[in-house]
Amino acid sequence: MLTTLHNLGLRSEHAYNAALVSVGLSVVSWSVSRFGNDDSKPQADRWGIFVGHWAPTFFGLGLALAELEKSSKKH
Repeated sequence: MLTTLHNLGLRSEHAYNAALVSVGLSVVSWSVSRFGNDDSKPQADRWGIFVGHWAPTFFGLGLALAELEKSSKKH
């Protein structure tokens, strides 16, 4: 599956950038929830936490793609 993603043009830099964006979206979502109605605060907090959990996945994908890119350059 990793090779397929790489062949489709996904590179480690893309995954790293997606991780950073997800961290930013998590912070923005959490910040916005602080100013929302009391009814929406718990849901917005959960959304921020949910989006924040994407970052480790994207960082891991970036590391795996970086290793694949490194090994493909050796051959």
